[in-house]
Amino acid sequence: MGKYSYLLHLQCPKCQKTYSAETEQHLCKCGSPLLAKYDLELLKSELERDELKNRPENLWRYHELLPVKEKSNVVSMGEGYSPLLKTPSLGRKIGVDELYIKDEGLVPTGSFKARGAAVGVSKAKELGIKQLAMPTNGNAGAAWSLYAARAGMESYILMPVDAPVVTRKETAISGAHLYLVNGLISDAGKIVASLVQEHGFYDASTLKEPYRIEGKKTMGYEIAEQFNWEVPDVILYPTGGGVGIIGIYKALKELQELGWIKEEKLPRLVAVQAENCAPIVKAWEEGKSESEFWENSTTIAFGINVPKAIGDFLVLEAMYKTDGCGVTVSEEEIQKAQKLTAEHEGLFICPEGAAVVSAAKDLKEKGWIKDGEKVVCLNTGQGIKYADSIEVDVPVLEPGSKLTI
Repeated sequence: MGKYSYLLHLQCPKCQKTYSAETEQHLCKCGSPLLAKYDLELLKSELERDELKNRPENLWRYHELLPVKEKSNVVSMGEGYSPLLKTPSLGRKIGVDELYIKDEGLVPTGSFKARGAAVGVSKAKELGIKQLAMPTNGNAGAAWSLYAARAGMESYILMPVDAPVVTRKETAISGAHLYLVNGLISDAGKIVASLVQEHGFYDASTLKEPYRIEGKKTMGYEIAEQFNWEVPDVILYPTGGGVGIIGIYKALKELQELGWIKEEKLPRLVAVQAENCAPIVKAWEEGKSESEFWENSTTIAFGINVPKAIGDFLVLEAMYKTDGCGVTVSEEEIQKAQKLTAEHEGLFICPEGAAVVSAAKDLKEKGWIKDGEKVVCLNTGQGIKYADSIEVDVPVLEPGSKLTI
């Protein structure tokens, strides 16, 4: 039997410098995030793809391609292997016949952030970490604080005061040290940086530790496996910090190298952002390799309200290398798509997921998505977490009233 993990080391995608994965690491000396590298040649000779069929349906089924070296360090709530649902009624409505939604709202903590938290916290446990700190727009803070509690770690979570109430309560009930910041996630990030510097806390900020992305990339493995190792034509992803799209691209490249997917051409990766916070889409439109800080950003899709992502160059690389694109959607379009998805498929998706559905409609209308192409939209969380942002007009009846239909 092979090793539990085939992790070799960490590597900087900018300057190629390598770092040990046996000790705590954060950014490269050049300022870039670090990426985990695996011995794929050895794994290819020791693991057959079909062996996965008999494994539990959670993300740890891919443990050889994850960074935790000892199974005893795994902190899990059964996360991963979310359903990939064909949505024919919604597809007909927006003109995309082969439309699928991967529903991450059904994983623990109600969002895809549980993937990054599970792997990130597990590796932090393996490294002996006792305290972590992070800024968040809500869902990541909820996930990391709850997984940290399960691992017996202390967490310091800072989120904007406008973050969804449910995620605030999820974080607070975990016993985390929760603080609200009168500003954006970028403002919360500056406070976390001072905590890390002054108190030596483990910095769990987006891409400032190398392992969140390893949990997120399992979405890419699952999409391939759920399509019987034939990748779709297009994958659309709501993009804030961009870890999901970076991770999916990384996963697909690893599957190519293992020979587990045969396609020479990868799915076209689409970064979806809100009109009022679209730094990565703007950079893509201008052909740039990095984005600029987006002033006064705001959107009801709170999870993608990120004015500047530290890994923006990796997101843009994934878009360019797969012939993907960037799309912006309006607040009105997000709300319409959220209602449309619920009415036609019974799926109460989050605003970020709705942004992706709206983008798919837009790309089909423009001819960028062709007839018959297989299209996957990522819904990254439960709509119920954002219930306060949804306005409904419901009649109120007095007792004994007769309902006239």
